[in-house]
Amino acid sequence: MKSAVIVFPGSNCDRDMQVALREVTGKEPQMVWHGDSQMPNVDLIAIPGGFSYGDYLRCGAMAANSPIMKEIVKQANEGVAVLGVCNGFQVLTECGLLPGALMRNASLRFVCKDVHLTVENNTTAFTSNYQQNEPILVSVAHGDGNFFAEPETLNKIEGDGQVAFRYCNADGELVARANPNGSVNAIAGIFNEQRNVLGMMPHPERYSDKAIGGTDGGRLFESLMGALS
Repeated sequence: MKSAVIVFPGSNCDRDMQVALREVTGKEPQMVWHGDSQMPNVDLIAIPGGFSYGDYLRCGAMAANSPIMKEIVKQANEGVAVLGVCNGFQVLTECGLLPGALMRNASLRFVCKDVHLTVENNTTAFTSNYQQNEPILVSVAHGDGNFFAEPETLNKIEGDGQVAFRYCNADGELVARANPNGSVNAIAGIFNEQRNVLGMMPHPERYSDKAIGGTDGGRLFESLMGALS
């Protein structure tokens, strides 16, 4: 599987993503600067977390208008897999590849902690190494992770099986105290209609090695490796 990681001014998780992909694929991901206008020929495009452009205007809004994004949108519409994590999720909603929006956390505070997610759809290239409804452990670090969508859009996301992950407790229960940001329906990640684009606020790359706390996140990259190699 050939992969690329997009680097914006203000990215701070691009190297974490690079390491996770390198460990799983055995190949060095290509690091692509946001100002480039062409993408290399890859199977997976990863848009990492961080604070692109310092989160000015809205989180991800300026990055969504970077030159490289036109090519990413084009390739995504042609079926190339795209993963957006944290700020990357925000970028994907801002550029129109994913529905909804990420708003300020309900607490109005930055949240950085481990969280549990339940796997809502394990029939995709991103999630096939998980069991349906399995609780997994990853981490979040964001101030604007409160997913919101208008009722009509939300009903479509839910009805079409586009929810990838929800916040839950260690037993997989959807309880209010397990939701770190107030996201509607405890949504932590969603797919596009074609299931080749995934945006999620939690960081799977931070839980891809036992030495740094766990491997539940790494199974997402293993799923991609199996599907795209």
